[in-house]
Amino acid sequence: MSPTDPLPTDSSAPLLTVRGLRKSFGNNEVLKSIDLTVDRGRVLALIGPSGSGKTTVLRCLNGLELADGGTIDVGGELSLDFTTAPARSRLAALRDRSAMVFQHYNLFPHKTVLENVIEGPVIVQRRPVAEVTTEALALLDRVGLTEKRDSYPHELSGGQQQRVGIVRALALKPQLLLFDEPTSALDPELVGDVLRLIKELAHEGWTMVIVTHELEFAREVAHRVAFVDGGRIVEHGDPKTLLRDPQHERTKQFLHRLLHPF
Repeated sequence: MSPTDPLPTDSSAPLLTVRGLRKSFGNNEVLKSIDLTVDRGRVLALIGPSGSGKTTVLRCLNGLELADGGTIDVGGELSLDFTTAPARSRLAALRDRSAMVFQHYNLFPHKTVLENVIEGPVIVQRRPVAEVTTEALALLDRVGLTEKRDSYPHELSGGQQQRVGIVRALALKPQLLLFDEPTSALDPELVGDVLRLIKELAHEGWTMVIVTHELEFAREVAHRVAFVDGGRIVEHGDPKTLLRDPQHERTKQFLHRLLHPF
């Protein structure tokens, strides 16, 4: 298997099923009850205003935040019920099945590009250094960053850092890729390279949940789009239909403001 290939899975059931997901920070109920399903090899785009809970959904899916309630099922192999705090081993298993690409890259500043990529597979997954390094170099070559293997993050452009972030996620060989507004911190001329790479991954059959404000990108890449507002999924459906002819008034307002900012 190529290091860029998604893990082979049985396609007879959804990869990700979320029911009643809730999360509060103090008195602020950020997620009120999130239900979503992502089929294997499919892409779900989450759109919505800032503060609506989109990033919190991703962080709960990756185990970076501990949900207060609801369930997360991954591939029928791992199910977590957050009515009570799940065991650490089950949270670790959730993190092992997903990988996050952050809005602001989150690379280790004191490590080289190659060291950033191999850190997770070697330290967390305890895979052999030689094997991981070979795969990491193949991934870096794919995104045109082989010559940057010994560079540090501060020596890279924003677009290069984000491509390293994507390679770092791929190196973990996750079942689920999570993207948190992967282009929002980039200069406009750097956005295209990152979006093209994500589009390639979608065509290769990676299962992804993407938080994005790039509506045209969501229309092209996503199989489903969900509009999130106030900690709930207000409306979801086929992107070409929902983004052209939304049914909910709140969705209409959001899309109008995004498409006509002035």
